[in-house]
Amino acid sequence: MWEKIRRFGVELYAYLTAPFVVKNYLGMLALLGTIFLLTFWWLKCYTNHGESVQVPSYVGMGYPEAARKARSRNFNAAVNDSVYIPGKPPGEVIMQDPKPESRVKEGRTIYFIVTKNNPDIIKLPDLAGSDDYDLYSRKLTRLGLKPRIVARVADPKLDPNTIVQVIYRGDTITRKIRNGVPVEMGGTVDFVVSEAVTLTVSIPDCICQSLDAAKFLIQASDLSVGAIIPDATVTDLETAYVYRQSPKYDEQETMRKGEQIDLYITQNRPRGCDTD
Repeated sequence: MWEKIRRFGVELYAYLTAPFVVKNYLGMLALLGTIFLLTFWWLKCYTNHGESVQVPSYVGMGYPEAARKARSRNFNAAVNDSVYIPGKPPGEVIMQDPKPESRVKEGRTIYFIVTKNNPDIIKLPDLAGSDDYDLYSRKLTRLGLKPRIVARVADPKLDPNTIVQVIYRGDTITRKIRNGVPVEMGGTVDFVVSEAVTLTVSIPDCICQSLDAAKFLIQASDLSVGAIIPDATVTDLETAYVYRQSPKYDEQETMRKGEQIDLYITQNRPRGCDTD
């Protein structure tokens, strides 16, 4: 048995080392290597493997011009979306994907967002539950509208900045909003809102008045008595007189209700006061 194995090994070795066999095997290996290299080279050329080009900016161009320039650089061009922007001509490129200066392979499609001629029509949200101007104006801003306060009215029954009227293109539409008023995106919506009611009163003249009389005048004017500052002569507050007040008396000036008046007092009646 071992003799047969040895003989088989000798014959196999003789066959593999025969010149014509070695020549054929080397030829086959060379052919396979050539095919592999040609295939790799073809795939590299076909896919532009490892090669990229920089994408220029087309923003601000009209779409026809942007598409023409993109195709001249071996890109494809397509409009992905269109939006209305007041003041911009239709067809202007405002955004692109891939972004400018990014690197991509040739043949890539560049998608454009362009402006359009007519604005989108949207409906104003209902005022119910959101009649506060600050909240409602933020809703409109998110919808692409421009809220604007055109007037303020004093109303003690309403919180400040409550929407009183809604105006669109000169038409008061406050009551129509519940039915969904259509407006153009980018349009301006005007508002009249409430403001805090500030009640003012005249400043009372407390000079030459006794302290008790001055306090009565101040409280009768819906104001508050502030600091009472006596001078060195005061020994009895009940019989002292006011010789100075802050703020000063001025028949043309007013104060808000509840504000304070400081009183400066002296023991004797100030000079120049009427004695009658």
